[in-house]
Amino acid sequence: MADISSLFKTFTPSLSSIKADLLRANRECSQRKLFHSSKWAAELLYSIEAPVDYKQILTVQERPDFVEEYDKFCLASSFFDLKEYDRAAFFVQDCKNKKAYFLHMYGRYLADEKRKLDNAPDSIGPPDKLENEHLKTLKTELAKKYAITELDGFCIYLYGVVLKKLDLLKEAIEVFVDAVNSEPLHWGAWLELVTLIKDKESLLALSLPNHWMKHFFLGHIYLELQLNEEGLKIYQHLMDKGFVKSSYIVSQVAMAYNNMREVDMAVNAFTELTEMDPYRLENMDYFSNTLYIKEMRADLAHLAHRCCDIDKYREETCVVIGNYYSLRQQHEKAVLYFQRALKLNPQYLSAWTLMGHEFMELKNTTAAIQAYRQAIEINIRDYRAWYGLGQTYEILKMPFYCLYYYRQAQKLRPNDSRMAMALGESYEKLERLQEAKKCFWKAHVVGDMEGMALIKLAKLHERLNEEDQAASAYTEYINEANRMGTFSAEDQSQAYKYLANYHLLRNNLDDAYAAAQKCTEFPERREEAKGILKDIQNRRARSEGAYPHPVRMDDSLGSICPDPLNISTRTPSVCLSPVNLKFDIGDD
Repeated sequence: MADISSLFKTFTPSLSSIKADLLRANRECSQRKLFHSSKWAAELLYSIEAPVDYKQILTVQERPDFVEEYDKFCLASSFFDLKEYDRAAFFVQDCKNKKAYFLHMYGRYLADEKRKLDNAPDSIGPPDKLENEHLKTLKTELAKKYAITELDGFCIYLYGVVLKKLDLLKEAIEVFVDAVNSEPLHWGAWLELVTLIKDKESLLALSLPNHWMKHFFLGHIYLELQLNEEGLKIYQHLMDKGFVKSSYIVSQVAMAYNNMREVDMAVNAFTELTEMDPYRLENMDYFSNTLYIKEMRADLAHLAHRCCDIDKYREETCVVIGNYYSLRQQHEKAVLYFQRALKLNPQYLSAWTLMGHEFMELKNTTAAIQAYRQAIEINIRDYRAWYGLGQTYEILKMPFYCLYYYRQAQKLRPNDSRMAMALGESYEKLERLQEAKKCFWKAHVVGDMEGMALIKLAKLHERLNEEDQAASAYTEYINEANRMGTFSAEDQSQAYKYLANYHLLRNNLDDAYAAAQKCTEFPERREEAKGILKDIQNRRARSEGAYPHPVRMDDSLGSICPDPLNISTRTPSVCLSPVNLKFDIGDD
């Protein structure tokens, strides 16, 4: 994909023309009962401050065949609003105009989906594969018209939805690309395409229209592909172009910060979103996730009450309440609310993943595995579900399964140190130590969230008798622990002990003395440290040709220099990076 700045050189339309486009998109989607796309266009339209000739735009010249069949269209539209999809489809089955034909086919599709949902079992496990004969019939009818180019952009979109439901994903991608080229103002077609693109290479291969809607699509899919910085740049450019008041863009910026684990900035963005649109429920589930991570219990409780007051039967509300109970360690109640969310929307990704986490807390690994697998079936790019499966199989002591699932999570989040650490630990358990070293080094390079990458890397080097690299890693670990002010006493004492012995073997007596003296601060290593100090004194005495004197040692912490080690000039720190190893984790 082109550079972001060069990409926006093609962004030429005026805000007035974009506003006119959005008015048309809102009308066309509303007539076809594509409510989410209609709402998206209306929200974006509302955010644009630009003059537009409403009289001209709202004066619509409809096709003659639509006018002739308008009474049937109105009747079907009314039934559609009441969710009587079969009745809606029946009364426009003989209509020839494209809008009525769309309502007929869409009504049949939704009626079948509603029947499947009504007949689905109440169990929370993955639903049984239901018969798809009705979908196959729809596919056959739409395919015939598609082959002779009788479908408009909206019907092409519906054809793509049916193909996707039948797991004909390659064909579905081609059809959705055709749909956005035929009707670029239909946001729903762009979103369906987002769900099918697995990586940036697949994105680059798409033949997309040179339309201003493409910029919104790219921003959205970059966030889905965890290319969050690129996505933020696109949204910043869009705000600079005049969309600064768009609640959709603010929500996407908040999601980007959430993905990047910039929790404070995410909270600020979500807070701004609630001020712009106080009765909004979209994205509030992710806001609750952010508050959960920050352990902001009072704010999460306030959000749960607010969402409940707005609509307690919305799936987002159920997830917010579930997160609130989870933070209070009431995991059974949390599971109950996530189940309610899934009853309202079985395709609700967040609820499946979060319910998997709760089952893990309840030590119900079988149910957790089912929940995570269902999340992956909905969205194969959900790294949290892959990571959760890895953790589940780790509890079950099945390291080969762990390795597979952690590897998938790491591919989706290559710059997340938690994924690299988990993968490294799996390799270590399988005695694949070279791969484990690469993983721990990767975790350190991308920013070790848990502060464990260097110590694990050092211990691996020690285990493999790579003395110089072990010393470098231990030294860097100590420096980083002192810099951050967080450390494990056991790990630090191990590091000082190793460095004392390392420098003693090389006759670097001053460095060995400094490390051993530091080692005496830890009770579990004190006796070993005294032995090393005595050995150092004996060596000094022999080199000076004098008799050794008793070791004088001040055990008090305050007597030790805050930074007694200054051994970077003698410790071969260049060996810390495994320069001959490329981080490319694959199968042996």
